[in-house]
Amino acid sequence: MTPIDLNADLGEGFGRWQLTDDERLLSVVTSANVACGFHAGDAATMRRVCELAAERGVRIGAQISYRDLAGFGRRAMDVPPAELAAEVAYQIGALEVFARAAGSRVAYVKPHGALYNRVVGDEEQARAVVDGVVLVDAGLPVLGLPGSRLLELAGKAGLPVVAEAFADRAYTDEGTLVPRHQEGAVFTGPESVVARSVDLARHAEVDAQSGRRIEVRARSLCLHGDTPGAVDTARRVRAALEASGVRVEAFV
Repeated sequence: MTPIDLNADLGEGFGRWQLTDDERLLSVVTSANVACGFHAGDAATMRRVCELAAERGVRIGAQISYRDLAGFGRRAMDVPPAELAAEVAYQIGALEVFARAAGSRVAYVKPHGALYNRVVGDEEQARAVVDGVVLVDAGLPVLGLPGSRLLELAGKAGLPVVAEAFADRAYTDEGTLVPRHQEGAVFTGPESVVARSVDLARHAEVDAQSGRRIEVRARSLCLHGDTPGAVDTARRVRAALEASGVRVEAFV
C-alpha cells in the first residue's frame, strides 16, 4: 500500500493574532505548509514554525498565496503573470531563510486559497506559479490537486509533482473542490473526516457532494488547521490510518 503524507496549513497568524495551533499539529503531521506572509504569517511566525518543524523532523513547505492579508488569500484576484511569478519566488525565498536557519530547507511548494483553486484550470496563472518556483529551484516539488493545470505544467517544466486530497472538503463529480461559500463545502465532524481519510488513503476514492463515488489518487492528505477541533481530528485521522495499515510518512 502506498504511504500517505499528512500536511496541514500552519503559521497562519499575524502579529499577536494566531489562528492555528502549530506546536500541537506538528506532533501529528509529516509536512507543514507554512504561510509566507501574503495571506497570513509574518517573519517571527515563519521563523518559529520552521524551528518547531525542524525539531520534529516535519518537512517544511512554502504555502504561497495572492497578496491578500485582509481576505486571508481567499478572494479572487487578477495578478499579471510576471508579477505573480516574482511574488511566488519572493515568498519561497523568504521562508527558505528561516528553514535553513533552523537546519532544514523548503522541501516543496503549495498554493493557498484562491490561488490554489485558480491554478486548477487557469493555464496562465498556473504557468506563472511554475515560473516562480523554477526561479528559486528547478527541482522543488509542487503539491496540488490531481488533474490540475498546475501539476500538468509543473511536470512539463521538470518539477516533481505531488497530488493531494482533502478529507475535510467536499468534492464535485469532476474531482474539484466545492467552493467554500457553498453549503456543505467543509466537513467539521471528526467522524466523517476520519472515515473519508481512510477511504482516500486505502481506496483512492471518496463520495462527492452528489453522492457519486469518485476516484482521487493522492500521495498527501491535507488536514486544515483552522477548523474547530483541528488538533483532535488530526490525531484521530493519523491513528485511524495507522490502525488500518496505512504507513504515514512525508513524500519528500
